[in-house]
Amino acid sequence: MKQILIVDDAATVRMYHRAIVEGAGYGVTEAVNGVEALERALDAAFDLYIVDVNMPQMDGYAFLRALRGQDMPQAPAIMVSTEGEDGDRRQALAAGANLYLVKPARPEGLLRHVRLLLGEPA
Repeated sequence: MKQILIVDDAATVRMYHRAIVEGAGYGVTEAVNGVEALERALDAAFDLYIVDVNMPQMDGYAFLRALRGQDMPQAPAIMVSTEGEDGDRRQALAAGANLYLVKPARPEGLLRHVRLLLGEPA
């Protein structure tokens, strides 16, 4: 079973994303901020990350930069945010995101992107 780390400080958003990807058969681990996410990523292998931008202690940009700086296999990352400007998208991609989605991500769209990034049929 492929494993996804969902990183968001909002419990409702984590539950929403968890329901979508667990319903499709993926395993899920959660983290409430970038610090906790980095600890989890260094302890276990994940196949994909779904990461919020704005979080306390360490935001999604800092988490992805720190993750991408590690000497370890790198999994794709989807960054999600309420911010929809082109500059936000460019900043996410520069930090190491593979895709940037504006919240709320529609379930079918999120799943299609997850499958594509995991190399599975959409």
